[in-house]
Amino acid sequence: MNLHEYQSKRVFAQHGIPVPIGEVADTPAEARDIAVRLGGPVVIKSQVLVGGRGKAGGIKLAKTPSEAEQRADEILGMNIKGLTVKKVLVDPAADIRKEIYLGAVLDRASRRVVLMASSEGGVDIEQVAATMPDKIVKIAAHPFLGLKPHLARYLADGIGLPKEHTAAFIKIAQSLYQVFLNTDASLAEINPLVITGDDKLMALDGKIAVDDNALYRHPELVELRDPDEEDVSEREAHRYGLSYIHLDGEIGCMVNGAGLAMATMDIVKLYGGEPANFLDIGGGAQSDKVAAALRIILGDKRVKAVLINIFGGITRCDEVARGVLAAIHTLDVKVPFVVRLVGTNEEEGRRILAEANLITATSLADAAEKAVAAAKGELK
Repeated sequence: MNLHEYQSKRVFAQHGIPVPIGEVADTPAEARDIAVRLGGPVVIKSQVLVGGRGKAGGIKLAKTPSEAEQRADEILGMNIKGLTVKKVLVDPAADIRKEIYLGAVLDRASRRVVLMASSEGGVDIEQVAATMPDKIVKIAAHPFLGLKPHLARYLADGIGLPKEHTAAFIKIAQSLYQVFLNTDASLAEINPLVITGDDKLMALDGKIAVDDNALYRHPELVELRDPDEEDVSEREAHRYGLSYIHLDGEIGCMVNGAGLAMATMDIVKLYGGEPANFLDIGGGAQSDKVAAALRIILGDKRVKAVLINIFGGITRCDEVARGVLAAIHTLDVKVPFVVRLVGTNEEEGRRILAEANLITATSLADAAEKAVAAAKGELK
C-alpha cells in the first residue's frame, strides 16, 4: 500500500524529519485559505500515487493566495497517468540550494535494510541508476544494531555533502531507517532532501510503500488507504483475500501458489500468449473463493480465455471444480476455460468438469498450449 506524499511527510514529521508545514486542500478556495495562513509563496502539488507529476503539470508555484487558488483550480480534476487529482498539497515555497536523494529499501539478496543516497536528488532513482550508477552510494544497516552514526556518515561523505550538514544528515538518515522499520515498509524515500537557503536540511517530498502483509499490525496506516488510487479488480481481490495483479494480456490465469502462478505465466508466454493477470487463490480455497476469483478475471473485457492451473494439496480439486461451475452459472461467460487439476480429489474434480464439457489438460504445457489456441480462436 502506497501513502500519498502528504501522508508520508506526516509520518516523517512524527519521527523527527524536518518537512514543510503544508496543508491539504480539496478545493481551490481551500488552497487560497491555506496560502493566506502560510503567508508567502506556495507550491501547489497534486496528490496522486504516480511519478512524473511535475512534468505532467501537476506541480505549480503560486506567489499570492489568488494565484494559489487559480493554480489549484488548474490541477484539481487533472488526469495524470490515468488518475484524477482530487487533492492538492499546499506547501510553503522553499529556497532550494541543493537536492539530494535518500531512501531505504529491503535488499533481499543481503537480507538487510539498505540505505541509498545520491547527490542527484529530484530525479527518479531508477533513472540515476541507469545513467549515473556511480552517483548512488549504498550502505546496509546492521540487522541488530540498526543504522549507526558511522554508517550514515559513510553516505554523507559518499555523496560529497558539505561537512556542516553531516550531523543533521545522520539524524535524518537514522530517522528514515526508523520510519522504514516502524511502518513495515518495503520502501521509504525522501526525494528531494534539500539544503535550503538558510542552510538547513528539509524533506520536500516523500514516499512510503507499506508491505500489505503487515497491515494487520498498522490499523492507523490502513485508515490512510486511498481506494480511488487502486485498481478496482485488485481492491475486490483484496476483499476476498486473493493475491491479484492486473496485467495487459488476454489469457486470464487462476492458480494456487505464487511460484506456480509465476511458472504458469511464463509458460503462457512461451507458447505465444500474454497473461492478463497474476492471481493466486492461496491454499485451502473453498468454492466461493474460487468463484470470486473467476468473477474478477472475467471482469476484464480483454480476457479471451481463462487458464486454471491447480495443484491440489490443501486446496481440493473438487472444490475448485465446483467453484468454477458456480462462477460459470452466475456469470455471462463468453470465453473458453482450460483447466488443469492435479492432486487431492483430482479424479472427482475432473469428473465434475467433464460433465460440464469444459476443456481439460493433462499437463501444464498442454494447458498453456490449449489456452493460447483458445484465445486465438484456434481450438476446436
